[in-house]
Amino acid sequence: MSDAPPVSIDDVRRAAARLEGVAHRTPVLTSRTLNSLVGAEMFIKCENFQRIGAFKFRGAYNAVAQLPAEQLAKGVAAYSSGNHAQAVALAARELGTTAVILMPEDAPRSKREATAGYGAEVVTYDRYAQDRTALGEALAEERGLTLIPPYDHPHVIAGQGTAALELLAETGELDALVVPVGGGGLIAGSATVATALHPAIRMVGVEPAAGDDTRRSLESGVRVTIPVPRTIADGQALPTPGEITFPINQRLVDSVTVVSDEEIVSAMRFAFERLKIVLEPSGATGLAALMAGRVESLPRRVGVIASGGNIDTGRFTELIGG
Repeated sequence: MSDAPPVSIDDVRRAAARLEGVAHRTPVLTSRTLNSLVGAEMFIKCENFQRIGAFKFRGAYNAVAQLPAEQLAKGVAAYSSGNHAQAVALAARELGTTAVILMPEDAPRSKREATAGYGAEVVTYDRYAQDRTALGEALAEERGLTLIPPYDHPHVIAGQGTAALELLAETGELDALVVPVGGGGLIAGSATVATALHPAIRMVGVEPAAGDDTRRSLESGVRVTIPVPRTIADGQALPTPGEITFPINQRLVDSVTVVSDEEIVSAMRFAFERLKIVLEPSGATGLAALMAGRVESLPRRVGVIASGGNIDTGRFTELIGG
């Protein structure tokens, strides 16, 4: 039996070639004000400027693009609270197929409408009472579709890792990389790249305080399941780490810290007022951890992935104006 990891830096490089000219090469922002506030030289990878407004397009497209023609023609399915939903819907449209997306009833309206706007059929469920994985698998089997999971798939993880590949190509060696953690796909892909290029780099994950399943799992050494979190960071409201992502993160991630909803809002407000960018709550958790001093022994040069900016005007003003 091979001990090779499910995703390598070469997989990520192949994903980058596949995404060339399809995904945006998102900008990296710097801010002297932020540097002074945090006490380190900061580099922010702005995935809020990615297609569909989040990093998820990278993994979705990389996975859908590798389907055999026969499977691609039958269509794809996914389950997601919003960003992966939009990503699979757009990837399907770009590659000439159809998508059916299972979304929670309380998913942000803007994300549901955007998913439908990309041409997908949206089916809803109760995230607090139903198992989305089981529902998604049943839906895909019933309709003969290929299920594209939001994080627990090697092709998805490799696609997500291209964000870190681009960041490090632009900044050079960093002392630490801070990444939001939901199911763990983004940080698994990012850590695969970062530790291969710069073995001494520190990988730090960030979760909302109400949804610290990965932190608990890393501390206990096994995947822990918690009640479905209730947090403004809906993209990180997951009960357990991924089956594929967790062993990768267990091997490559140094620590996971948490932030409160209030700290997330403060980061969103700072990003809007001082950096002139809009971040959704899940997209702001990495920045929130740095601003709140949640990353201990902060090194000199630090990268952070601002993972998305999908939030409607009403919700955004409600949060940052409160």
